[in-house]
Amino acid sequence: MGPTPRAARALVLLAGFYLLGLFLLAALAAADWAAAVHTPGPFALKVFIVSAVLALPIVRGMFMLRTPPYEDVPGVRVDESREPRLWQTVRDIAQQVGTRAPDEILLTGDVNAAVSEDSRLLGLAGGTRRLRIGLPLMTGLSESGLRAVLAHEMGHYGNADTRLAAISERGRVHVLRTVAHFEERAGAKVSKERARQEKKAAAAVAKGRKAKEVDTTGTGVTYRAMARLYTAYGKFYLRATLSGSRRAEFAADVAAARIAGRDATSSALREIPVIDAAHDFYLNCYATLGVDAGLLPPTGEFLGGFRHLLAARHEELDALRGELPTEPVSPYDSHPPIAERVARIEALPDDGRASDPVRPSLSLLADADRSFAAVEETVLTPAALGLRRLDWPELVHAAMSVQTERSAQRFGALALGTAAGEDTSPHGTHGGGGTPGHGAGARPGAGADADRTSRPEADPEGDGAGAATLGTLLDAIDAGALWRIAERLPRSAEAAAAHGRAAREFARPQLRAGLSQLVSAEYLRQGRARWPLSWAESAALELPYGHVDELPAALEAAVADRPDTGPLRALLEPVAAPETSAPAQSPVPGPTA
Repeated sequence: MGPTPRAARALVLLAGFYLLGLFLLAALAAADWAAAVHTPGPFALKVFIVSAVLALPIVRGMFMLRTPPYEDVPGVRVDESREPRLWQTVRDIAQQVGTRAPDEILLTGDVNAAVSEDSRLLGLAGGTRRLRIGLPLMTGLSESGLRAVLAHEMGHYGNADTRLAAISERGRVHVLRTVAHFEERAGAKVSKERARQEKKAAAAVAKGRKAKEVDTTGTGVTYRAMARLYTAYGKFYLRATLSGSRRAEFAADVAAARIAGRDATSSALREIPVIDAAHDFYLNCYATLGVDAGLLPPTGEFLGGFRHLLAARHEELDALRGELPTEPVSPYDSHPPIAERVARIEALPDDGRASDPVRPSLSLLADADRSFAAVEETVLTPAALGLRRLDWPELVHAAMSVQTERSAQRFGALALGTAAGEDTSPHGTHGGGGTPGHGAGARPGAGADADRTSRPEADPEGDGAGAATLGTLLDAIDAGALWRIAERLPRSAEAAAAHGRAAREFARPQLRAGLSQLVSAEYLRQGRARWPLSWAESAALELPYGHVDELPAALEAAVADRPDTGPLRALLEPVAAPETSAPAQSPVPGPTA
């Protein structure tokens, strides 16, 4: 469907909104006339009031013509003097598509590329064109892949998609705005009626009578009925306009294949979901790892560090590239499923451009590091920009140490709280210590609140009880409190129902894991262990030489049926001189980093 039929359809759909409003206003006017002619004065007055109240949201929706202004996405606008190669590439692609190049290019911090246009006169006249390019997207794409993405976006300009979007957007805004007006009025009426009934019930109770149950059923039903009419039209409107949006995506893909090549376009479409998933993982497990400890990576590395992850995990990413995401299809989707888009492109005839040289798309930037730093300034909040900066190795060790200490304190608060409460601790001490669970591995940096992160020794629960030492727990175990401690820990229903040896077997892994994390925290406090940086695999605590082999047996002995804490105490005995640390994987599970 060409631009003219699509514009006509969009105008008809927009006109339908106004026709629905006029029809409803006419119906209300007819009800007013009938009430004036055939009913007594007081009843007619009520009809007039109801009609006026119902007509107000309709009129507001019809005549509030302003659409939302252009959303200023965080990013850095770059002119041609700053990024000449990028601008030249965009201009060349726009010329090949046969459309006007954008007036502005904005570098952003997300995995996305998009175009917009400030069109006028319901899209009949063009306006300022903007192109947004996400630096993380450029980080993961080759130059040929980025050219395919840019050709796709220029295809939207060439097909007048951005101009016609103004008409569709106006209709969507008007429908949603009108529905919101009716729902708002219905909610206000329900709240008023509820308050009235609650006041009446309170008065009845004060007089010793039984209060009636508050019931707002039927209140605001007229408003909701009107809202349902507009909701029904809104669903029809969205289905019609979004089906056109999906066809526009297919057309833009074809333009990309024509300009950048079939294989480059198919490869870019396959790559984008992989980059998106990898970037989410990077943000959760690396970039924000130290936020809870008040730390960030070096300037520019919050976004730029994504390069290290992609380089180190290429084998995992290759496996993802072979599996296109399966997405549930909805008539309200603005984009077709990525698998269908790839299938359509790969069904095109071979154009012989599969052997184009592969260069990173970041090479189009004059200074990628400077761009990462500049965009980072716009993406992060002022509070985040004020956090302390550390190089990646120091950041990982400091952040993971804080997480280990906090989770150790949480475990100790449970374990030694039981021991102290039953007076099994020789010193009557209770409080901290703790164990990070396996769950911390998936989302490092997503734990405690940021305002509790500047001091690793702080009590994570903020109750002022203080941190219990590992020695206190070991003393409690020696005093015979191990299985009473186990009763304080969270248990499944099956574990709670078990008795005797079965109960001990349920509790033993949890005790061993908690104790191992208390040990990890103690090693870190002594400066005898370190969390190393690894871009390729999960974090593993480096223990003193030889301890990685001895620690499992020592932990097993401490939680045995007849506990023996001696081997563990021996390992934790401070040494006079620093021991040589070997990069061996600890039996202690750590967050993925």
